[in-house]
Amino acid sequence: MLKIGDKAPAFTGKDQDGNLISLDQFKGKKVVLYFYPKANTPGCTAEACNLNDNLERFQALGYQIIGVSADTVKAQKNFSEKYQLKFPLIADTNKEIIKAYGAWGKKSMYGKEYEGIMRYTFLIDENQIIREVITKVDTKNHTAQILK
Repeated sequence: MLKIGDKAPAFTGKDQDGNLISLDQFKGKKVVLYFYPKANTPGCTAEACNLNDNLERFQALGYQIIGVSADTVKAQKNFSEKYQLKFPLIADTNKEIIKAYGAWGKKSMYGKEYEGIMRYTFLIDENQIIREVITKVDTKNHTAQILK
């Protein structure tokens, strides 16, 4: 698990529009990098919409928001268009970024264990150092958790 003070792992992935997005593009800027299990599910929708509704607040503080899941580019595009999301959603179908950030692991639902994407958020500073890790995400109030 990455922790505060660690160098954020470099990454490059395709967003919902097919653009390559890499951490290096944001040197000198702050990044909210959040991982979510699946586009268009209730919790992931609540989280994305909460961040999107507060995008101007994040931008005023110098933050770029980037979402990552294992969904396809097409699924990310559908999700982004359906909810008019104004930030990139990376389609990490091979889970390289997800695993590099330790956002893949054992989960359980209804007593059954399985592996999946952990809902984690990393706040990365201008020098690409992790400044905060949120592992207990409140999907409906994620902005408040980040900007506390």
